[in-house]
Amino acid sequence: MAKAPAAVDGYQIVKLPNANVPNFQRRTVFCPTGKKVIAGGAEAQGNGAVLVGSVPTDDGRGWIGLGRQDGYSSVGVSVYAICASV
Repeated sequence: MAKAPAAVDGYQIVKLPNANVPNFQRRTVFCPTGKKVIAGGAEAQGNGAVLVGSVPTDDGRGWIGLGRQDGYSSVGVSVYAICASV
């Protein structure tokens, strides 16, 4: 019989909704106090939009997303952090 996976304590998804920002400008979403990021992601939106980066912050408290859009000076970027009590 397979063992059920352990629950992740304090699991929470935090979202930074889509907003237009200048090309290559970082957008960062942070976990609530007492939680660390365990995964995350980002999305670049718009015609010719390209996601340039999607990485955790150096301190492990959040997630960074950045993008660019061909032919435009700005791009829509959404960022997500999956947080947990660790």
